[in-house]
Amino acid sequence: MKLILTADVDNLGAPGDTVEVKDGYGRNFLLPRGLAIVATRGAEKQVEGIRRAQDARRVRDLDHANELKQAIEGLTGVSLAVKTAGTGKLFGSVTAADVASAIKVAGGPVVDKRSIELPKAHIKSTGKHGVVVHLHPDVIAKVDLQVTAAE
Repeated sequence: MKLILTADVDNLGAPGDTVEVKDGYGRNFLLPRGLAIVATRGAEKQVEGIRRAQDARRVRDLDHANELKQAIEGLTGVSLAVKTAGTGKLFGSVTAADVASAIKVAGGPVVDKRSIELPKAHIKSTGKHGVVVHLHPDVIAKVDLQVTAAE
């Protein structure tokens, strides 16, 4: 089965790549999760749009990664208001997508949620939490996230 990847898939390829996979893997895993589309002539025209969108989000090189690191670490007041119980525990948890939007709201650059590493799997209490952002294999930015109770 010939597919065009729409997202990064481990050990297979990057977005926009045309790959040949077994029918079951494509039909049961890649297509239902939206990781790929069937390679047709119309879909091949969409490949350029997929690549442009990925290039806009991708860190271009080491210098660009260092610029983003300075911008992220220079942020003050990265906070997130969430619903909590009276004891300070959250209803639900703070995810990497929530952290990415909090960085953007605080005036920072757009960060891919997959590059954010939380202290544990999820943040489940109010307070100050250290969050790590992997911008490049050699560049890691650290930001302090203040989780507060929403009124």
